[in-house]
Amino acid sequence: MSNIALLIIDLQQDYFPGGKMVLDGADAAAARAREALAAFRARRMPVLHVKHLSLRPGAGFFVPGTPGVEIHPGVAPAAGEPVIEKNFPNSFRGTPLKAQLQSGGIEHLVVAGMMTHMCVDASVRAAFDDGYRVTLLADACATRAQSWGGETVPARQVHAAFLAALGAVYATILNTADYIPTLQE
Repeated sequence: MSNIALLIIDLQQDYFPGGKMVLDGADAAAARAREALAAFRARRMPVLHVKHLSLRPGAGFFVPGTPGVEIHPGVAPAAGEPVIEKNFPNSFRGTPLKAQLQSGGIEHLVVAGMMTHMCVDASVRAAFDDGYRVTLLADACATRAQSWGGETVPARQVHAAFLAALGAVYATILNTADYIPTLQE
């Protein structure tokens, strides 16, 4: 049994064209996540999906009961693949994710997801802090531009900055095509 699992975080419709919080590069990131998903499924290795439900009053996206909350069809869960519902950026906070990983003997998480600067960042750091080895698939993640102090930082720079920070301590950062050949059952 493998101690490695694929964790797909928040690849939900609101992040894609036509959604309420469209991210730069969402389609390309989903295509890479789909490749990782296919590789894990072909090897019959564990896959977990995380789905964000926004319970904040006045939330603009991921509102329960709306089409935007649904997982993107390109990475839709297969029968038997757990879907962990969360209400905070950190996929571990207030969810059964850690218990699910422990019951499966998982020690190494391979992560794809959205947004790089928010839920991916929070979840990768939490996983590392809980003792998991983490590989983050850089090209299977997406984000959007951020503004602060009158300055707008383009999405590609936000993405690169968060990958650089996570890669310093919290995760091994690889592109999907570089990771898949190393995947062993």
